[in-house]
Formats: sequence, structure tokens, C-alpha cells
Amino acid sequence: MNGGKAKAKVKERILSGTLIGIINGLFGGGGGMIAVPVLSGMLSYPQKKAHATAIAVIAPVCAVSAISYIVGGYARLNLIIPAAIGNVAGGVLGAKLLGKLPSVAVQICFIAVMLAAGIRMML
Repeated sequence: MNGGKAKAKVKERILSGTLIGIINGLFGGGGGMIAVPVLSGMLSYPQKKAHATAIAVIAPVCAVSAISYIVGGYARLNLIIPAAIGNVAGGVLGAKLLGKLPSVAVQICFIAVMLAAGIRMML
């Protein structure tokens, strides 16, 4: 019976990963915003681990999506390179902050960013 639960968990994770990958591919990196609620809610990861895992899961997907966008002519290297430098610096800072902030603060910040993004998309 324990093997059945383990297989179900693997299927759940694969299905979740597939959904997140599709969203990431469609919206150019939005999969992380879906990965955190999936990991923390559906898969019961603690908040900080959900955020860290989301980044680790999304990074290779973003790389593949970026290559597809560049090859397809949808993105320009002269815009990508400066933005990538800023993203790497911000990623290092964010990773350091994640380790220092309480989980509640991380969750509040995440909710605020999601709300701001949603409101911005409606305008």
C-alpha cells in the first residue's frame, strides 16, 4: 500500500510539473507564480521550501523557453542580456532574504506581488 501512495505522489508531481511548465511556456516565466501555491497547497511543502523549490524547478524551464523564444525571433539579445544581469543580482539577493525572513513575511510579500501583478494586468 505504501508503494501505491508513493506512485500517486510521483504522478501528482509530474502532473503539477506539466501544468507549471505549460503556464511557464505560454506566459514566459509565470510558472513560478503557479508553482508556489501548488507546492505549498497541493503538495504540502512548507512556505520557504515551496518558494525555493519553485525557483529550482522553473530555472531549467525558463532556460528552455528563453531559447525557444530567441530562436523563434520573439526576444532580442540586446534586451535580454542587461535584464539577465539584473535578474541574477536580484536572484542572489532574494535567495539571501528568503533564508532570513520569517515564513509569514515571505507569504505576505508573495501575496502582495501576485495581487499587484493581477491588478496591473487588468489595467
